[in-house]
Amino acid sequence: MPNDKNINMTNTTLPKQTDVVIIGGGIVGVSAAWHLAVAGYRVTLCEKGIIGGEQTGRNWGWCRKTLRDPMEIPLMQQSAQDWQDKKVFGNLETGYRTTGIVYFSGRQRGDTEHYVNWLSSIRDFGLDSHMITASEVDQLIPGGTNLPRDGALFTPSDGCAEPSRAASVICTAAADAGAKIFENTAVRGLERHAGQVREVVTEKGAIRCDAVVLAGGAWSRLFAGQEGINLPALNVMGSAMRTLPFPNGPNISVAGRRFGWRKRADGGYIVSQADATIFDIVPDSFRLVWAFRPQLLQGLRQLRLRFGAAFFHELKRARKWALDETTPFELERIANPAPAQAVLEEAAERLKKAFPVFDQIQIAHRWGGLIDVTPDALPLIGTSASVPSLIFATGFSGHGFGLGPGGGRLAAELVMGGSTCVDPSPFAPARFGL
Repeated sequence: MPNDKNINMTNTTLPKQTDVVIIGGGIVGVSAAWHLAVAGYRVTLCEKGIIGGEQTGRNWGWCRKTLRDPMEIPLMQQSAQDWQDKKVFGNLETGYRTTGIVYFSGRQRGDTEHYVNWLSSIRDFGLDSHMITASEVDQLIPGGTNLPRDGALFTPSDGCAEPSRAASVICTAAADAGAKIFENTAVRGLERHAGQVREVVTEKGAIRCDAVVLAGGAWSRLFAGQEGINLPALNVMGSAMRTLPFPNGPNISVAGRRFGWRKRADGGYIVSQADATIFDIVPDSFRLVWAFRPQLLQGLRQLRLRFGAAFFHELKRARKWALDETTPFELERIANPAPAQAVLEEAAERLKKAFPVFDQIQIAHRWGGLIDVTPDALPLIGTSASVPSLIFATGFSGHGFGLGPGGGRLAAELVMGGSTCVDPSPFAPARFGL
């Protein structure tokens, strides 16, 4: 779980002035802080809770190119490079390693055709993704029963890292490069002059700055709303569990029919179901119903819709506040939703049936996490039209851990101006009128 590394934070007093304030200490925010600090910028990162405390520390740990939207692949390729490059994060203890990822056929109706069509769509990117037969699946992962007769989609170069440590070690590297890091420091809002941000107001005081990067994940829409920006993002809930270490388990990562896994560095496994997120109906579901209508229509057939406590929890939450008032970010430092037990129990049952090597797994911990999703499931990275000194780096739609290094790099490059590692136009806020 989150934050099993100590973060090098020698700063206890907020600076009066900085070049850039980063809001949010997930993988994207800390990666942006590192790039800016290394480039010589004065950077202050404010995290309302702890570094990597929410979805950055709660995901499966996959760093995959498999089944990415073609517009996202260049950013994922950059991220894969940065995970491994010793001049970037390759010399840090993020736990990154190449394992390969397999998506079985038969997970959903028509998925083999979907895999083939996807392979055709990404032909020009030079990926090593390809279809393999059932017998090749058996060679890669021996001991399976009732393997998919149509084989699987396999990307040998896909990898993984450790969510419990990646953000914290990158954050420490950013601090070593000069970034000032503050946990338990919620940003309440922005003070502007002539449309430009002049100060960031936190619960501990104000910081003058020239630019702000909003990397708040599931909280970004709420923060943007305080600034009069209708950021289109809804939160869905994922569930996962980890096992105690056990010997002789497979190293490769797998998404099967209602089960999936990723081997941890300690020899245990993350186990859950791919695509088994819970879509809680909340007040924002109605406010954004037009923007999300295709997803909601699909949800009636496929997504796991739920109406319950989340609706009333969000209904009671303030959406506007004065900058000298306690905000929702201070009242809920870390979102910690209860996991969907039925999803996890089904995943464990199906996993053991499909691969008897997992028969003796012992579950050590279960958890839930909130994932911010945009209408087109692509990240939102770019400058706000209404607040030109505000750069969005949010809405990663469940892909943020793997994409985090590239997303943070791109956000930092947009702050600095000049060339960027990838074309930022697919992620531009302008596509949503922001």
